[in-house]
Amino acid sequence: MPDHGHSLEFGVFPTPDADRLDDVLALVALAEALGLDVASIQDHPYQRRHLDTWTLLSVLGARTSTIKLATNVASLPLRPPVMLAKAAATLDRVTSGRVELGMGSGAFRDAIEAAGGQRRTPGQAVDALIEAIGVMRDFWAGGTVFRDGEYYPVRGLKAGPAPAHDIPIWVGAYGPRMLRVTGALADAWVPSMGYADPSRLGPLSATLDAAATDAGRRPGQVRRIYNIGGSFGDGGGLLQGRPVQWVEQLADLALQYGIGTFILAVDDPDTVRAFAYDVAPAVREAVAEERG
Repeated sequence: MPDHGHSLEFGVFPTPDADRLDDVLALVALAEALGLDVASIQDHPYQRRHLDTWTLLSVLGARTSTIKLATNVASLPLRPPVMLAKAAATLDRVTSGRVELGMGSGAFRDAIEAAGGQRRTPGQAVDALIEAIGVMRDFWAGGTVFRDGEYYPVRGLKAGPAPAHDIPIWVGAYGPRMLRVTGALADAWVPSMGYADPSRLGPLSATLDAAATDAGRRPGQVRRIYNIGGSFGDGGGLLQGRPVQWVEQLADLALQYGIGTFILAVDDPDTVRAFAYDVAPAVREAVAEERG
């Protein structure tokens, strides 16, 4: 699979644990101070231990000034697209254009239904996602919005405010149809290592690239954002060794599979320091050298 030539970004993905709020705030502040690019928060409103994603992102936005803020990914069945677009646009204005919106069709159907969301079949969930992307883009464009739809009809909404910048939409996708939708409509694809290890990235990315091409887009218009996890040590597996091994492995993922952003699931400040000091700059250097 090709290297799409994206500038590399690195970010953190802390657990939004209500009992560790101070730790989460400190970790994101540390990530920003160390020059990392993105802080992303998972969205599981039915998880009793988790803080609300948008409220937490708003606090993080008020306490930072440069790091991007992203949902990873918003649970669409519990986040109606008009309200999601309004929340994202508001936070984007408050933070001077630092918001990126990750969204998913909703994988945990029992929990979603328990929280008052609609239970949808996989096909219905994809149809609803397609409608939602259209609603949000129309909302951000401003004016009066009219959209027919089975799931999210909008009839004469006065849209606003507009965001401070064009908010990129990430989509979490693994199935063939969701990948085709992502390739055709989204700005970024965001798989997770636990669901798509490197052996799966090639075939999944090929489906994405073909969909982008069929939609008249360049495959490189869809950034690849990879949620990763690991630990520093003496192991020999993927992201289980010393920083130099991480550098080699992440550079390989960037060059072979076109990954442009690596977001590390992490709650430990020392791991953030190693990722920022010992890994991110060296990966950028290795990729730049190979590209050159």
